Amino acid sequence: MANPYGVLFRTPGSRAFTAAGFVARMPLSMAGIGIIAMVSQMRGDYGLAGAVSATFTLSMALCGPRISRAVDRRGQSRVLPPVAGLSVMALGALLLCARYDAPAWTLFGCAAVAGAMPNMAAMVRARWTHALKGSDRLHTAYSLESVVDELTFVVGPALSVALCTALFPEAGPLVAGVLLVLGVLMFVPQKRTEPPVARPADGRPHTGSAIRSGALRLLALTLVAGGAIVGTVDVVSVSFAEQQGSPAGAGIVLSVYAAGSAVAGLVFGTLRLRTPLPRLLVLGTAGTALTTLPCCSSGTSSRCPPPSSSRDSSSRLP
Repeated sequence: MANPYGVLFRTPGSRAFTAAGFVARMPLSMAGIGIIAMVSQMRGDYGLAGAVSATFTLSMALCGPRISRAVDRRGQSRVLPPVAGLSVMALGALLLCARYDAPAWTLFGCAAVAGAMPNMAAMVRARWTHALKGSDRLHTAYSLESVVDELTFVVGPALSVALCTALFPEAGPLVAGVLLVLGVLMFVPQKRTEPPVARPADGRPHTGSAIRSGALRLLALTLVAGGAIVGTVDVVSVSFAEQQGSPAGAGIVLSVYAAGSAVAGLVFGTLRLRTPLPRLLVLGTAGTALTTLPCCSSGTSSRCPPPSSSRDSSSRLP
C-alpha cells in the first residue's frame, strides 16, 4: 500500500509552500507563551502576563477572519506582507515597552496591534485546497495540516520558553517576529501555487457574514471551549514550572500535550472512515473533555497541604 503522505507531496510546489508555511506559522505557537514568559519575568506578575497574552490572542481571533477575507478578495501576495509587517512592528514595540518599564496600558495596546498576525496555517490550507480540488487526497492534506499545527506547538513553546529563560526575557517573542518575516518572505513569492482571487459567479461581492450559519456558530463555540483549555494550560504550565524552580520545564509539558494530538492526526490521515464527520466531532470533543478532567483534579490536589503539615512546613509547599 502506497504511503498517502508520500503521494501527497508529489503535488507540484507542495514541498516548497509547506516548508515556508511551517516557518511562517511558528510565531503563532511562540508569541503567546513568549509574552507570558517575558512579562512574568520582567514584571513579576503572572496575572498581568496572562492578560497581555490574552489580549494578543483575542486580537488574533478578531482580526484573523477579516485578514483572511481580505486575502480572498485581493490575494495572498498583496495582503500578507503589509499585515505581517504591521504585526511584527507592534510586537517589537511591545518588547521595547516591556524592557523600558512602560505603563501597563502600553503593553495591552501593542499586544492588540500585534495580534493582527496572519493565520499562515489557513493560507497553506488554501493552497492545498486549490492544488487538490476535487481529489480524495485533500482529506490526507488536511490531516497533515493538523499534524503540522501540532508540531509547531511541540517545537514553538519549548523554544520560546527556553529562549526567554536561557538568553533574555524578550528572546522568545523576538525570534517569533523574525520567523514571521522570514516565513512570509519565503511563502509569498511562490506564485504558482497561490490560489486565485475568489470571485462570485454573479460578479457581485459577497455580503453578510458566515457566522450567521447555525452550524458554524456551534463549531465556533466548540473551538472556543478547546481554546480555553489550551490557553489555560499555557499560563498554568509556566506558573507551575516557575514554582517548581524549573521555568524551562513548561515547554516540555506543553510539547508532550501537543504530541498526542499530532500522533492522532497522522493516524487519522491514513484512514478511510465511514463515520459521518459530525459524529466524529462529537466523539473527539467528548474525548478531549474527559481526558482533561484528571489534569484538573491532580492540579487541585497538588495545592492542598497534607493534614499533618505544620504551618511552617506548609508555607514551603508550592
